[in-house]
Formats: sequence, structure tokens, C-alpha cells
Amino acid sequence: MKKAYIAGPLFDDHEREYLEKITKLVESYGFDTFLPHRDAGLVTGEFTREKKEKIFDVDIEHLGPADLVVALLTGRDVDSGTAAEIGFAFKSGKTLIGISANTIKPINNFVWGIFSYGDNIVENLEELETFLSKNFS
Repeated sequence: MKKAYIAGPLFDDHEREYLEKITKLVESYGFDTFLPHRDAGLVTGEFTREKKEKIFDVDIEHLGPADLVVALLTGRDVDSGTAAEIGFAFKSGKTLIGISANTIKPINNFVWGIFSYGDNIVENLEELETFLSKNFS
């Protein structure tokens, strides 16, 4: 089965809910997905070394075999964790799709380049569905 890793900031309910919508859509195209906060949980309490190691190890365990990485590219700048994940995915030759979610500022040029010079960046869920339909049906 095709595997997809869903990357993005997890700092508030809105971001997590949007990532869950992305995940559901990607799953509808036959992908087995990994969504970090759903599948590995959110960190509560003190952010100890043990918790940091577990998060990193579980994320890498699922990012490594992923065929597709879909990343939410919102915020003042792309979230640092998301940026690391997409950099890893790019260097590993994975297919990447970015979702800008109609952000009001331009995406960082280097990030833009990673997504096939912007060709693999969509604005919203409807455009994501169109992209998935064209490329994964």
C-alpha cells in the first residue's frame, strides 16, 4: 500500500483539525497515512529528552518509508519541524505536495523550490483533491 506522511505545525486546534482534513482526503486516494499528533500523540507536561527522542524516532520511522509527503505551509514562516521534514523528504526523492492554505505572505523561495518550483503547492483542500485526482487516481 502507498504510504503518506502528513507534515505541519501542531500548535493549536485549528492547525490539527486542518491536518486531519488533509489526511482524510489523502486516505481517500488509497494511501496509508501517518499523522503525527493522531498516530504518535501530542506532548504533554515537560518536554524531556525521553519525549523528544520518542517523537523524533517515531516520526523518522514513518517518514522514511513514505512515498508521499503532504505539508501544511502556514504561519509567519514554515514551521521549523515541517521544514526539516520536507527537507528530508526532498533529499530522499519523495513526492511532495505543499498546501499554503491561502496564506497572505509569499512562501519562502527555497521552500517553493523544493515543491517542484511551486508546481506542487496548492492553495486549499479543493486544489489538493484536484492534484491528487490528476496524479494518484
